[in-house]
Amino acid sequence: MSSNVGLSTPRGSGTSGYVQRNMSLLKARDNAAPYPKDWEQMKHRQRQPDQEILEHEQRREIEVKVFELRDKLEDEGVDEDDIDDQCDALRKKLEEDRKQGKDFGPNARRLKSHQVHDLAKAKIEESERLRKALGISADYEEGSHWRKQEERLRDSLAPREREDHTRPKRETRDESD
Repeated sequence: MSSNVGLSTPRGSGTSGYVQRNMSLLKARDNAAPYPKDWEQMKHRQRQPDQEILEHEQRREIEVKVFELRDKLEDEGVDEDDIDDQCDALRKKLEEDRKQGKDFGPNARRLKSHQVHDLAKAKIEESERLRKALGISADYEEGSHWRKQEERLRDSLAPREREDHTRPKRETRDESD
C-alpha cells in the first residue's frame, strides 16, 4: 500500500491491488452555457422535409402498386405483353397524378416514427391549417402582440409626460414653518 491509497492487501478482493484512475468518469463542463445567448437560436424552427426523399417515397409507392398489378395479372395467367402494357399504363397514370400534386403520399395518421420527412410534411400542413383556421397572418412573429401593447402604452404615456414637462411646478410649503 502506497500513500494510504488502495487496499492494504489485495488478498480476497479479487484484484491485483494495483490502483488505477477511473477513465470512464465524465468531467463537468463549466465553460458551456446552459442555453443559447442568441435569440434567433432559441426560436422554434420547424423541421423542413427533404423534397427528394418525399419524391423518392412517392415513386416507390408507384412501383409497389405496379408490382401488385403485375403479380395479380400473372396469377390470372394474362399474356406477358399485355401485362407490360397494363403496367406501363398504370405507371404513367400514377406518375401524372403525382406531378399534378394529388395527395399521393401515405395518410398522416398511419405514419411510422421512421418516416421523419413524411411526418415533418404532415406537421407543416397541420400547422398551416390551424393558422388559417385561427386567422393568424402568415408573417406573424412570436411575441409581436406584447411589443404592440408596449408601443400603445408608450404612445399613450408620451402626451402626459409632455404635459408634465410644460406645466409650471408649484412650490410646496413646508409644514414646519
